Formats: sequence, structure tokens, C-alpha cells
Amino acid sequence: MSLNAFITEETIGGADDGPLAGKTVAVKDNISTEGVRTTCGSAMLESYVPPYDATVVERLKAAGATIVGKANMDEFGMGGTTETSAYGAVKNPVDEERVPGGSSGGSAAAVAAGEADLALGSDTGGSVRNPAAFCGVVGIKPTYGLVSRYGLVAYANSLEQIGPIANTVEDAAALLDVISGPDPRDSTTRHDVGGSAEAGAADADGEGADASTEGAHPAADSNYAAAADGDVAGTTIGVITDLLDGADDRVVERFESALDDLRAQGAETVEVSLESVEHAVQAYYVIAMSEASSNLARFDGVRYGKSGGYEGNWNDAFARAREEGFGEEVKRRILLGTYALSAGYHDKYYKKAQDARAWVKRDFDDAFERADVLATPTMPVLPPKLGESLEDPLQLYLMDANTVPVNLANLPAISVPAGEADGLPVGLQLIGPKFGEEAVIRAASAIEG
Repeated sequence: MSLNAFITEETIGGADDGPLAGKTVAVKDNISTEGVRTTCGSAMLESYVPPYDATVVERLKAAGATIVGKANMDEFGMGGTTETSAYGAVKNPVDEERVPGGSSGGSAAAVAAGEADLALGSDTGGSVRNPAAFCGVVGIKPTYGLVSRYGLVAYANSLEQIGPIANTVEDAAALLDVISGPDPRDSTTRHDVGGSAEAGAADADGEGADASTEGAHPAADSNYAAAADGDVAGTTIGVITDLLDGADDRVVERFESALDDLRAQGAETVEVSLESVEHAVQAYYVIAMSEASSNLARFDGVRYGKSGGYEGNWNDAFARAREEGFGEEVKRRILLGTYALSAGYHDKYYKKAQDARAWVKRDFDDAFERADVLATPTMPVLPPKLGESLEDPLQLYLMDANTVPVNLANLPAISVPAGEADGLPVGLQLIGPKFGEEAVIRAASAIEG
């Protein structure tokens, strides 16, 4: 089976022992690995070899994991199908004519196909949960600030988090135990290990962060794997009814069946309405594209990125480097983000998007007064066939309707397999309050049982 799940296949050994000894891990190709090519799925970085490891890679090595390669991805994380990669599309191991989801499609496909025991992806608007759902595996998007982003090539700083992918909830939680925790090199990480849930955690605007706690690793203080005990008796699950409208009937049927299973195990369900989610996709893409425009400005063929020795003045060389180095989707998002931030349009688009983000956060806060965790289908559709989604970028963006609100609110969420429809995987998404990873892991493990 040739899925094109890896851009670079290279073994990186870890410590002789540790909690992940004997486990193989695929690492998404936007996470820095010392001495091993890191391309972000882009021709712009086809020859880039980082001189350092990302914090999560350091922790993998210390835990005894063996990294087996850099997983294919949508270019710079921009896409939901892993078809925008400069190194070719990834195939879904469940059905090779369909997409694996994205942007961490290579990571999810590698795990689903048995090419790696575990994987790391990054989730900006669903990029861990989306491919987990489409490939029939487990994916966790941690609370913003739980996992260090040091060494992650930035797409949208205020939204993205590195997260684990595995075949079981317990394995994904065990990987989260290894990679989570404070990092003095990332000021947005939560520094109060063992303290209250919210203290010291940075919100998207960077406030509240403190990197003063050096070296402390959370392994001794957190045990997310132990939370995968399947005990949901007395748990209240809020069903976000707003995110069922327009979903494929086959997906909704599997979702309802999963809820029945949870109720049979002692959970209670209540209906929850979040009016703000109607505007979440629009707000998300304005914010994400604006941050991408700023972050990717440095790739000009001089400071960073592909350089072809172009002739002419700086503007001509800059334009040519970006024309040849970036793919169509990346160019589209940079242009839209630059427009949203431009003079005269900042308040009309970017500021309004931030106001909508605050509304989404308030709605979630209100919902958690009624429920311990919230539930939606991970993806409102079944995996599309290769090539289908690229014909209509707007429809591709709308496919993220159930996942992007979580990133806007900086919350934790998990996608767990909820069965199949017409032979294709369907994922159940469970969302928790800030640093409520244990709650979503526990509920997800009940689905597995």
C-alpha cells in the first residue's frame, strides 16, 4: 500500500528506555527535527534542515520513542484534505480513492495503516481531529498552552497546538503525557504544573503566560492515560444542536448511536445551543489567514525559503521566490489575510473576527455551566474522494464548521471513532473546558469500550 504518508523517511532514535520505548512515531513535517529535513509540505522549504529539535521531539526522544519519518501534510498546514502538499496527495488507508483529511493527513494515515504506532500532528482549526475522523483513529487537540509550540513552524500562532494521534484513546493520552507541560522557550505554555486549571495559562492574546518555571516536565504530575477508564456514570454531555444542521444523515445516525452508547453507560445528555458558532468559520478564517500573512512574510528567498538566485530588483526577486515557492492555497490565504489587515479594512474584518471569537468563548463558558463535556460529529461529512474538494475552496472551508470553534475558544477536544457509514469512518468529537483533557479522554474511552 503506497499512501504517500511520509515526505522524508528517516529513523531518529530515542533513549534506551522510557514510557514510549519500543514505540514508533511519525512526526508532522512542520515540527523541527535536528538534522532531518522539515519542509512543511512546501517547495519553499524543500531543502531546509533545522539545526535544533522542537520541544516535543526532545520529549519523544527522552521517552524512548523511535521517530520513523516526517509525515506528509497540506502545505504550511493550509488545507483539510492533505492534497495541497508540494509532495503529492496522501491516500486514505480505508479507501485509497478518498482523502485522509488534513492538514495532518500523513500522520493519521501512517497510524491507521500501521506505518507508525503513534503520530504528532498540529491542529489550527481541526487539523488533528479531521484526519483522525476520516482515517478511523484517535486525535487529541490539547488546550492552548498545554503543549509547547517551540519548534513548530508557525501558521496561526493564537490558534494552533501540537496534538497526538493513535489507534486508541489510552495510547493518544499516553503520548499527551509525554509531550505536555511547561517550556521556558514558549511563553504561552501553562507553567503551573499541579496547580489550578487556569492559573498561568496564556490566552490567545498572550496574557497570563509565565515561562519562569524551567525544566519541570509534567510526566510526574499528569496522567492523562489513567483517565481513559471509560467511567462516564454521572457525566453530563451537552449535544451542540447547532452543529447537526446540514450534516450528512449517515454521520448524524452514527453520532446518535454513539450518544446512545454513552447513555447506556450512565451518562446523561442535554441539548445545548451555541448561537455564535454560525459565525465561527468566517471569524476563524479571517484570523488564521491574517496571522498566516504575517508569519509567512519572512519566506522571501533572502531571509528564509527557496532562493533561485533571481536577477532584478528586490521586489522582483521577492515576488518570483514566492510565486515559485508557494502553492495556490497558500497564496490564496496570504492574499486574503493581507487584505484583512490592510489599512481601511482592519476594523471591518479582523476586529470583527476577534469580536466573534470572544462571543464563541462566552458561549462555550455558558455551555459548560450545564454540561461536563460537549459533543458533536467531528466532521459533518464522510471523507470526500481525491480531487473533489479542491474544486470548491469555500466548501472545503465550511467542512471545518464543527472543529474551528474549539480553536477559537482555546479548548481541548478529541475525535474518537464512532463506527462506520457505508464502510467509511465517522468520528465523534468531545470538547472539554480549558485544561479539561481528563474529561474528554474519559468520555472518549467509554465509546471505545
